[in-house]
Amino acid sequence: MKEYKVIQPKLGFRSRFQNFEDLLNQYAREGWIVKHVGQSWSSVVLERDKNR
Repeated sequence: MKEYKVIQPKLGFRSRFQNFEDLLNQYAREGWIVKHVGQSWSSVVLERDKNR
């Protein structure tokens, strides 16, 4: 079974790309996989196996 998480990243204006990369890497370490990135990074849908 899968579980999903929707996040709305608050990245600021400075180092926006680096902040976004760091955020995605943080979730990846927790087992999350990016399934969809909304227009202008307004939201990100993540997925992982519920029974890990």
